Amino acid sequence: MKTVYFDHAATTPLDDRVLEAMLPYLKNNYGNANSPHHLGQKSKVVIEDAREKVADLIGAEPSEIVFTSGGTESDNAVIKGVLAVSGDKYEVVTSELEHHAVLHTVEMEKMHGVKPVFAKAKNCGTITADAVREVVNENTALVTLMHVNNEIGTINPLSEIAEVCSELDIPFHSDTVQSLGKMPLNVKDLGIDFLSGSAHKIYGPKGTGIMYIKNGARWIPWMIGGSQERRRRGGTLNVPGIVGFAKALELAIEEMDENLNHYKNLRSLLLKELNQNLDFKFQVNGPDEKGVPHIINLSFSDDQENYIDGEMLLLNLDIEGICVSNGSACTSGAVEPSHVLNGIGMEAGLANSSIRISFGKQNTEEDVHYFVEKLNKVLNRMFTVA
Repeated sequence: MKTVYFDHAATTPLDDRVLEAMLPYLKNNYGNANSPHHLGQKSKVVIEDAREKVADLIGAEPSEIVFTSGGTESDNAVIKGVLAVSGDKYEVVTSELEHHAVLHTVEMEKMHGVKPVFAKAKNCGTITADAVREVVNENTALVTLMHVNNEIGTINPLSEIAEVCSELDIPFHSDTVQSLGKMPLNVKDLGIDFLSGSAHKIYGPKGTGIMYIKNGARWIPWMIGGSQERRRRGGTLNVPGIVGFAKALELAIEEMDENLNHYKNLRSLLLKELNQNLDFKFQVNGPDEKGVPHIINLSFSDDQENYIDGEMLLLNLDIEGICVSNGSACTSGAVEPSHVLNGIGMEAGLANSSIRISFGKQNTEEDVHYFVEKLNKVLNRMFTVA
């Protein structure tokens, strides 16, 4: 059976060139980077080389890069590390559309007196600088807003939000898991204080991420237990993963224009095919044109405005060899709409019928044709049964 993988916002396959860079540190050069002997020092050198490369690629200083286990750890570490030194400031400004690595972390901090404050999203999912300005005040300890939304592809104007934060001397963190390596990103130009990134979204290894911590930013380490990363993140360093991260980011930035054009072409073709060949109504959730091209969120209905179950649609597409995702979450046995689609005001039935398609560099036009053909077949079957 043919397999079409349209879930690259969840994870990407490891690039062969990244694997090649990692292999020596998985096999022969296995030293602990904190060991004083020659094998350990060899690992330490390649880690510092990777740190310099990553820093250069995002416009940072090497001293501002901390390697972690991924985006979730980085989000946790930034939020908890800033709050630990925030004094009598107790509010965290975020949005209802954030990844759960941010939302759940902020929620857990309520037991320590932290108050979540939500900037209002536009119906396309954008959080504007004005929306942030409306809710920040003298009690704001941190603003944390993602760069690109992982479910609908909205791009937030980070540099404009950063200006608001800078005016009021408020630290600003951004989860850039869906933008790092996929669109231009320079921390100095954006004016942000903290950044989280992940390797496995850009054809790198799972279990490796970064924090960018601007020199001089007030923050203390969250993960302790060793002197690694200049005492900013305890734990034995993942040498092959770090090497892989640096190589993956280097390749992603080198090939960014080519990949962006490829995703734009696939997105345009998909919408054309849906308009011409789908027997049912569909709706793009989120931005039509101003979002990232590699993520598109769709909902479906028939002429009587009946909706299908997005979870069942996902499973039926999987039977046809097509891998997509949706944003629904199963809570106490009940499927609930995506918190992101809820946050932009979508009606529950329409939100529950949604799926997310996220393109990768290995997807083809043939994949799009195959997807639309099978989607039409599955929808006809599901609406007939309903």
